[in-house]
Amino acid sequence: MKRSAEHGFTSLERSAEHGFTLIELLVALMIFAMLAGAGVLLLGNSVSAQAQVKARLDDLAAVQRAGGALAADLGQAVPRISRTETGTLAPAFWSHREGEGMPAMQFVRGGWDNLGNLPRPSLQKVEYWVRQGRLERRTYAQVDGAAGDEPAALLDHIEDVALRFRDADGEWREEWTPTQPDLMPRAVEMTVTRTGEPPVTLRFLVGPGPVEERAVEGEADLG
Repeated sequence: MKRSAEHGFTSLERSAEHGFTLIELLVALMIFAMLAGAGVLLLGNSVSAQAQVKARLDDLAAVQRAGGALAADLGQAVPRISRTETGTLAPAFWSHREGEGMPAMQFVRGGWDNLGNLPRPSLQKVEYWVRQGRLERRTYAQVDGAAGDEPAALLDHIEDVALRFRDADGEWREEWTPTQPDLMPRAVEMTVTRTGEPPVTLRFLVGPGPVEERAVEGEADLG
């Protein structure tokens, strides 16, 4: 310090002239590393949050697309009795909860667009299946006796699909067992449970069908 003072240098001026010490460099590098690590962590969290938001939006969009398909099909349902591939008669609207071997719902809808003027009717038989963790929609080129087309997956990661049906009296039924083959429910409620997601309940109006024929009490015996 005395020699430096003799040459006209203070301690701060000498440090600036001769550069930083090793300790100063280490401290600067440590601060830079801390700032860089914080930036990388912030960027990683932002990317992860963006990926989660995108996945959530994709799930919501898939549910909306499935709901749109169901609303369009059920809203145009018609009381049309059909035939299966084996030729047996099927009610206008029927539902099953017997596992993956049978469709959850089957009915006939109208308003099938024919943009190519193909030789086919405007009616279309539609089935909804729950199998292998997916909600699938299957259609038929012909209402009676035709083989079904390749099913289209609407939702995946399905754990359970519960259906309820509203009758003409406004009561909700767990199963649809109509007394007439052409009788249809007034509305359908579908509760979808997906892996890692809360259950989603969707309700759809069904196209108007025939009035249920009921026996009149006290009707005179004409026999």
